[in-house]
Parts: sequence; structure tokens; C-alpha cells
Amino acid sequence: MTYTEIINGLYDLQDKDKVAFKAKKFGVISNNSLGIYHQDLKVIAKDIGSDNELALQLFDSGIYEARLLCSKLFKPKDVTEDLMEKWVKTFENWEICDSFCMGLFSKSDIASAKILEWSNRDPEFEKRAAFATLASYCMADKTSDNNLFEQFFTIIKREANDDKIYVKKAVNWALRNIGKRNIDLNRKAIEVANEILEFESKSAQWIAKNALTELQKEGIRMSDYPRAIYRIPIVKVH
Repeated sequence: MTYTEIINGLYDLQDKDKVAFKAKKFGVISNNSLGIYHQDLKVIAKDIGSDNELALQLFDSGIYEARLLCSKLFKPKDVTEDLMEKWVKTFENWEICDSFCMGLFSKSDIASAKILEWSNRDPEFEKRAAFATLASYCMADKTSDNNLFEQFFTIIKREANDDKIYVKKAVNWALRNIGKRNIDLNRKAIEVANEILEFESKSAQWIAKNALTELQKEGIRMSDYPRAIYRIPIVKVH
């Protein structure tokens, strides 16, 4: 599919009622939106396949849904720091922020560095990008040891008092996902959550209580990463 064919196809799916519905129901407020659901964009992206040049063209169109498509068409290993900075500064809601963070940023070789850098940002969705990337990075990186992830507890505790709704939700998300990586990080994440519980802010209280509810749940599902350490191989007896 060509750029023009894709843009025309997006306009064919235009539904302004969905723009209003997404804003009211999910808090997705976006400029230049056509009103196409994320699940429909995933189908379109699957039909197109990976295409970096086309992805960049779509992003530069300024159409909201075309930018979402960019996050699904660009190859994660080709993401550069310049592109990450260009894109992160345009995020206007949690949907597009998370789409780029989960689909591209968390799979980048510089994910860890950008998580630490963006966690110091003031704009709501730039800071959310740090923790949304971290939450996904916990599952994207299947081989790194615990030391890599333990370093992120410092920024989680530091930003737990941020009362911006989409920041605190992402901080909570990141804490929970680190704690679901393996049994040792689960124990450490619970300790961190209890430390945050001592903070006075409402955001910290919510982050800690919500995380503890999930991390201490009986039968919690964990990923056992890195599996070379945390997954005991099954030995078949003949």
C-alpha cells in the first residue's frame, strides 16, 4: 500500500462520534483525529507490514491515527535517539504514548537510558513515557539480571509523589511489572511499595496500595526472567 492509499483508507474509516466517545470514555483527547479504534489500526498495520519510510511519512502527516500506525510499522531496532525525542515531544494522551513506548521504545537498545532521562521531565506524557517504556521493558528484555531493574526503584520512589494522573498510573504500572519479572524482584518490589506507603501524598498512597494488592496476590503470574536462572529445566526420565 502506498502512503496515499493508506491516508485515503483512513479517511474512509473516519467517524467523529468515535472521537467524542474515546475522549469521554477513555480520556483519549487528540488533535486531528479521525476516530478509528486502536484494534482496527492493528489490522491495517498487519496488512501493511514493517516499513520504516512509510511509517515516517505517516507520522509527518500530522493525522493522529497515522501517527499510531507509525508506531506499528517502524522497526524497533532501527529507532534512533533523535526519533525518540522527536516523537515523545508530540504525545498528547496515554494511548499514543503507550503505543510508541510498548511497540518501539521498550525494544530499543537505548531504552534504559531514555527511561532514566525521561523520568526527570516535567511534561505529563514525556514523564509517562519513561514509566510506560519501563513497564514494557520488563517483558521485552528477557535476559538482563536483576541489577538492571533494581536501579529503577530509585526513580519509582522519587516520582511516586507526582500527582499527574497519567504519570502516577505509569509509575504504578512499572512497579507492578518489575515485581512480576521473578520471585526476587517481586519481594523487592513489595519492599519498595511499603516504603512508598510511608509517603504522605495521595498519589504515593494509591501507587503503593494498588501495587501491593497485585504483588501479594496468591498465585500471581510471573515471567521468570531471566529464565536461565529462574526457570528450572524439566528433566525427562526415560
